[in-house]
Amino acid sequence: MNILFHHRTRGRGAEGVHIRGVVKGLRELGHKVSILSLPGADPEEELVNKAATEAPKQAPAKNKSLFSRLAELTKYTPEFVFELFELGFNLLAWWRLRKAVHQQQVELIYERYSLFMFASVWWAKRHQVPIVLEINDSCLVHRVRHLFFQRIARAIESWIFSNATGLVFISSRFQQVAKQAYPDIAPSLVSPNAADLDQFVLNDEAALALRQQLQVEDKVVVGYVGAFVHWHGIDWFVDLIAERLKDYPNVVLLLVGDGVCYSSIKQRIASAGAEQQIILPGRVAHDQVPSYLAAMDFGILPDSNDYGSPMKLFEFMAMAKGMVAPDFTPIAEVVADGETSWLFKANDREACVERVLALCSQVEEQQRVGQQARRYIEQERQWRHNAEQLLTLVN
Repeated sequence: MNILFHHRTRGRGAEGVHIRGVVKGLRELGHKVSILSLPGADPEEELVNKAATEAPKQAPAKNKSLFSRLAELTKYTPEFVFELFELGFNLLAWWRLRKAVHQQQVELIYERYSLFMFASVWWAKRHQVPIVLEINDSCLVHRVRHLFFQRIARAIESWIFSNATGLVFISSRFQQVAKQAYPDIAPSLVSPNAADLDQFVLNDEAALALRQQLQVEDKVVVGYVGAFVHWHGIDWFVDLIAERLKDYPNVVLLLVGDGVCYSSIKQRIASAGAEQQIILPGRVAHDQVPSYLAAMDFGILPDSNDYGSPMKLFEFMAMAKGMVAPDFTPIAEVVADGETSWLFKANDREACVERVLALCSQVEEQQRVGQQARRYIEQERQWRHNAEQLLTLVN
């Protein structure tokens, strides 16, 4: 089957990983898949673009794509103007989509849903082309950018959710919220994130080499990989645990990434005198992430939300590393506590820290859970499993 993956995202970070993963899963099942992205936002080109960005000297601004320039401008655009642009995008989406479908003889459109984008569902329904939407965002859930045209967004979303061929939600909580708000939504299913085992290959030699390089080969390494932003909770986690680490001299935190909280976290580490036990390597190249995960004994996910499916949870488990994570529904429905990872009561910060410190002395537990986590990914949460699920909405 010829399938078109359509999206309006920047194609970077977790969203890029997700798009590439689903596309790969569909191709592994024997389907021909193409991606319709805006110029400069092709997820399959992200790794090449990252390599250029991570070079010592970045490319001059004049070499940036038009989409990259527009994406940067959105940081300074008033919300109502930004949403008007999103509504106007429907004209461009309609023109590009119909052209791609006809040229490639597309039999199924799979789209990563974006607010205000109705043209794809309208056109697909009118021309009897099946369209399945992957729901990662909605006006029904908490968003970083607060909506200006809330009533319009909700009215459009209600129509879209009712007229698509099918909907794929990333968690049962998300699906439940949508069904309560829009009683007549299209057939739907729940498909959490997954991991690409071709990218996350177990490598003991690489793990040992990195541990030696970091001088932590004889330590218990608790790891975090991701953005240093408040809603991930890494700032309060460091704040609470920094003073206590002196009582656990064999424990090291390896916190990989950067973001708006990076400077404040670094200052907190300095004030606690914990520089030897909390390592901040900053952002690392994409191809180095598996090595950093391998060098850790287990991971920490301090915070999340009640509808999202954290990508790093699956990537840690793919590398045979359990995670200490909050028991929000999307996490609890994919994690068996004490079997594939460890859960603490969501929003209970003290419980999070206590669980981490208690696990540091349980080496056999770390290894047992890590092995079972890897087995779970192998058997149930590779991207081809997601692809098989979404196709049931068409078949």
